[in-house]
Amino acid sequence: QVQLVESGGGLVQSGGSLRLSCAASGFIFSSYAMNWYRQAPGKKRELVATIASTGGSTHYVDSVKGRFTISRDNVKNTVDLQMNSLKPEDTAVYYCHAEVRWGLGVMDYWGKGTLVTVSS
Repeated sequence: QVQLVESGGGLVQSGGSLRLSCAASGFIFSSYAMNWYRQAPGKKRELVATIASTGGSTHYVDSVKGRFTISRDNVKNTVDLQMNSLKPEDTAVYYCHAEVRWGLGVMDYWGKGTLVTVSS
């Protein structure tokens, strides 16, 4: 079965850095784009960053451009999110996500999330 397991969250001071990692299994990782989402308390889940299957294309929400970098390793089946210059407004649970096609259908898969807390 598909599994997405995040790690790397924690408490960091404003201006600090964290690196999140997501280990994927159960599907052909190298064939799919991967996403990082986040959900802050009382807010809707938002897409933070996307990386294409080959890693050749990335996209970011405006609020993290220039501070966050998404990357992937198609040998290790991992996708990382390097977060620099963190701000209190980056505090959220961060989720790894994949949309995987099975035959004619598509299913969304989510990790359990990892909490990032940025103190001011």
